[in-house]
Amino acid sequence: MVGKIESRHVSRTSPLVGLSLMPTEDFRDFAWNLVDREMVDVIEWSFDMIWEDGEMTPSWCESLLDDFSARGRLLGHGVTFSPFSGGFSEHQKWWLEQLRVECDRRRYIQISEHFGFMEAGAFVESAPMPVPMTEGAISLGRRCLEALAQSSGRPVGLENLALAFCLEDVRWQGKFLEEVLSRVDGFLVLDLHNLYCQSVNFDVPMSELLGSYPLERVRELHISGGSWSARRSGTGPSIRRDTHDGPVPERVFEILPEALDRCPALEYVIFERLGGTIDETGGTEELIRDYERILETVDG
Repeated sequence: MVGKIESRHVSRTSPLVGLSLMPTEDFRDFAWNLVDREMVDVIEWSFDMIWEDGEMTPSWCESLLDDFSARGRLLGHGVTFSPFSGGFSEHQKWWLEQLRVECDRRRYIQISEHFGFMEAGAFVESAPMPVPMTEGAISLGRRCLEALAQSSGRPVGLENLALAFCLEDVRWQGKFLEEVLSRVDGFLVLDLHNLYCQSVNFDVPMSELLGSYPLERVRELHISGGSWSARRSGTGPSIRRDTHDGPVPERVFEILPEALDRCPALEYVIFERLGGTIDETGGTEELIRDYERILETVDG
């Protein structure tokens, strides 16, 4: 048996611990190992990645989604809606219609998306980009969250962003999110690795960054790893990126107990790893060790 925890029965109501499900073969063995040992309380599904690829969801993945949906343990997480794009595109209209269908099909507890934007004019796809804190951007974000709520019929929220152009972006993001989320009483998905990226890239202590967010709105934590990228100039320190393709950094594990203590409305803790990367930078056993460490910390 891989790992120290052979099985686990949940005796508490909050927070639940689970996985961001990836529909790839390398992720299947990892996921089923944990599900078979009753270590997965909840699953998060980024439904729109399948929409965009136009591929069929593998049968093993459909089975897990249907099971967790039937048990009321399924979270929805969007990636490509681009809620802070300057205009309302045809793609966004199509996306919201797909969301209606998705939420009719499965019992999602809640729906979240990423702070920032991925498309603008001819620029149609990227990692989420930061947004300047202006009245116009706040109004835009509020309108898009209202559209998410109307299309899904679920509580809606936003995830904090790893990327920042300057220190001001870093320091204002929590206040910006509060201004947007307050309109619909939305929740915050607080990604601890995203905080780590900003902390090391801009030399700001993680605990200080944590306190800059509306922690009373945090219903969900994300925990993941990432990678380092060298600057194109060849000079200066490497940049930490939220690529979900490596082990969870030690500093993220260290801040987790503080985040658990400081987020009174927390309900879910989700472990993320990008599909297609498990054999490249570490095998299933490494991921299971990270997941078990999260469980041990949450369970106290």
